[in-house]
Amino acid sequence: MFTAKKFDSRGVPNESSVSSGTYNEEAKKLSNLCGVEGWEDTDMNTFGNAAEQGHAMSEVHQQLRDYKEFGNLDDLYLDVLSPPLQSCNDDEIRMILGIGSQNPELIDAEQKRPYVLPMRSFELLRRHGIKRTRLEEKICYTVCQTESIYSQGSMMSTENIIELAAENFVQPMSKTKEISVVSHPYPSSITLGRSEDNLKAVQLVQNLLLSAEKLDEKKYEQARKLLDECDRMSSSTGTPIQRLVFYFAGALYEKIDREKGTVSVKGLGKQTLEPLEDLHPDQRFQISFHENHPLSRITQFSAMQAIIDHVAEATKIHVIDLEIRTGVQSTILMQALAGRQERPVQHLTITAVGTKSKATIEQTGKQLMAFAESLNLKFSFHIVMVADILELNENLFELNADEAVAVYAAYTLTYMIAQADRLEHIMRVIKNIRPCVMIVVEIDTNCNSPTFIWRFVEALFFYGAFFDSLAECMKNDETNRRHAESTCFRSTIRNVVAAEGGERRVRHVGLSVWRAFFTHFGLVELELSMSSLYQANLLRQSFPCQSSCTLGMNGKCLTIGWKGTPLSTISAWKFQRDIDA
Repeated sequence: MFTAKKFDSRGVPNESSVSSGTYNEEAKKLSNLCGVEGWEDTDMNTFGNAAEQGHAMSEVHQQLRDYKEFGNLDDLYLDVLSPPLQSCNDDEIRMILGIGSQNPELIDAEQKRPYVLPMRSFELLRRHGIKRTRLEEKICYTVCQTESIYSQGSMMSTENIIELAAENFVQPMSKTKEISVVSHPYPSSITLGRSEDNLKAVQLVQNLLLSAEKLDEKKYEQARKLLDECDRMSSSTGTPIQRLVFYFAGALYEKIDREKGTVSVKGLGKQTLEPLEDLHPDQRFQISFHENHPLSRITQFSAMQAIIDHVAEATKIHVIDLEIRTGVQSTILMQALAGRQERPVQHLTITAVGTKSKATIEQTGKQLMAFAESLNLKFSFHIVMVADILELNENLFELNADEAVAVYAAYTLTYMIAQADRLEHIMRVIKNIRPCVMIVVEIDTNCNSPTFIWRFVEALFFYGAFFDSLAECMKNDETNRRHAESTCFRSTIRNVVAAEGGERRVRHVGLSVWRAFFTHFGLVELELSMSSLYQANLLRQSFPCQSSCTLGMNGKCLTIGWKGTPLSTISAWKFQRDIDA
């Protein structure tokens, strides 16, 4: 189990352990940090008696480190793109997800509709900066933001560079077109520090924004000239902002080629985009990412904690994992359940769902069986393999009436958005299974707009924050970071920016879209327990980059971000009919 630690005056846990009698008081402090009210009566002891167990987190981390060899992290089992596309009759679902209709008449009418932007394209940039700070967004961070005041000789953060470039782009430029700090929305919080390097970085992003706007206006030659300047000033081995611009510029080159039907040295013309599985990092990067970046561990530990909370009264537990990968998340769950003192677990079953790589899943199952044996935990591992996710049905699962069933969907559903019929189908199967909880972990950004310029801006901010986090968290593993950026992240950016229609496979949507989608299927969002939030904060504290990793609450959902920009969300759901039953 995970250790409980006291908070100091800054809301930071110290190393002394907490007795079960004071655990609730310490948890309340965390709720105050989060700005959460009405949590006073939360029973913190439902976390598998975490306070009674008192196992140090360092022990859990050590066990995870010893478990590195656990399978192939880069293998995705839900290859929903392999079967031919089948149209979905439910246009309402497509509307919720922001996907174009499959009706040819509607498509034709949409194509004939005059294209008009209601405001200058990059006014969105201003709105992006504002929405991150407005109180009505109801996002509050558990830690004080790292101050953005840069001393002489320091480099601005990637996001501050983008924001400053955006403001200078949106606002009327002076005749000399000099970069002015006055135009920044937060002039008191940021200085140019190492002015020459920062000025070049801001100018680099402005050129990228200008090129995207010219491309959107079909002024291809002007766009290409600006991209040539971006290419000259950027590099795949430079600063985070230079690397970011390098890959986005490459995607814009390709978009020009695809729209003009040409092939250039910088672009790839109409070359077929990578298959879905190539958009994900390889095993070496994911191991390093798990070790060095807080996002991986926070999401896995907090998600498993949420499952534990909802099966606290059960002695027979069945977890259906839609994306088992190496099963590291399962080891976290198994360790916690094996140490449960009240209502000891009689049996744990994990079922992995997949459409490919059965041998790899089987190997994962064997290793999980061995791990369960070392914990003296009664355990079963099942596999449900289907050629097409549309063939999945509840009768394929070995379910028992006395089991508490939980569904775990981590970064899985988003890759079904391009084929909404499959997403709808798997939701109906889950509904028929009637789980006591469904835990969803997803990327929190909106890269699904049919309008290129809006999609481009959202992706620029999101990947800007992500590249910044990689630079700080993986500074001791440049090899794996560079390899991941030059392969999967390059391919993902390329797909978001350059692809259109059915070729655009990366369709991340924000939390509000998922909420509307889940509500459509009768799901109700559940509160995450204080123990789940508490564990997230403890894990954040264990990383050297803790001051840059931000935790927040968006309604009942936990948001994990980087310097205030949301990256991922963890939410818990249950069908309304089962709540009323």
